Amino acid sequence: MDAGQIEQVRRFNRTVTERVGVLHDRYLGRDRPIGEARLLWEIGEQGQDVRGLRERLGLDSGYVSRLLRSLESDGLVTVEPQPRDRRVRTVRLTDAGRAERAVLDRRSDELAGSLIEPLNTAQRARLVAAMAEVDRLLTAATVMVDAVDPDGPDAKDCLRAYFTELQERFDTGFDPAMSLLPDAGELRPPHGLFLVARMHGEPIGCAGLKLPAAAPAEIKRMWVAPAARGLGLGRRFLAELEARAVEHGRDVLRLDTNKALSAAIGLYHSCGFEEVPAFNDEPYAHHWFEKHIPGPSSR
Repeated sequence: MDAGQIEQVRRFNRTVTERVGVLHDRYLGRDRPIGEARLLWEIGEQGQDVRGLRERLGLDSGYVSRLLRSLESDGLVTVEPQPRDRRVRTVRLTDAGRAERAVLDRRSDELAGSLIEPLNTAQRARLVAAMAEVDRLLTAATVMVDAVDPDGPDAKDCLRAYFTELQERFDTGFDPAMSLLPDAGELRPPHGLFLVARMHGEPIGCAGLKLPAAAPAEIKRMWVAPAARGLGLGRRFLAELEARAVEHGRDVLRLDTNKALSAAIGLYHSCGFEEVPAFNDEPYAHHWFEKHIPGPSSR
């Protein structure tokens, strides 16, 4: 990794931590550090599952427990087990907690204003745009992609959402029973694999790879949740599946798609796929693509 890039990231981190006040134990002039303040904000009006809260922030369970005990002792939150499963705990703001959160929100607005107030109009626009880009890229870096069983719960959640979207977007609707979708066995090793992307522990996308014995590798069931689009996940899926196909000795990668999926079609073209004659009888396909991929020795 480039040493200059590493140094720039570290310089950026130092500047940000200094300017937003996280070096102080009394964040925004209140009686608590930023960790406790952030929990109050994340809990919100509806409350949160403690486990989900921990995964959302990427924090150690022991540390989160200490923060919650401190907030609870100050009368700002309540932490109670759910009646149906006492292993699952829910944290909610008290009236005092909501009042404290309102103060933190107001002071956070004031801090944000102080960061851009000294700048002229053009500089403010540049800084805010740069912040949005940094936020997008840092969010993309939190996404984890793992191979899973296609019958697992996260895989099924993604596929249900995928099929629902196809039903809404295709002119003819979409019936999985009429499609040439692979069964789960075709997406398990050694016949294939299935990837799921997660952000803060929640599934946000999936992609499958078929590895038939006497035919090119084929991409199936690639989908990214609307809220996660723009993070480069589709391109990341394609690169990962291509690398997996190469590992299995394949030199051609195929896929088919529907004319309604124009963004996907553009992605395939930009990633080096070329349109070819139909290689299957998929009733929902209007475009068929292939890509010749280099073997490990040429990479």
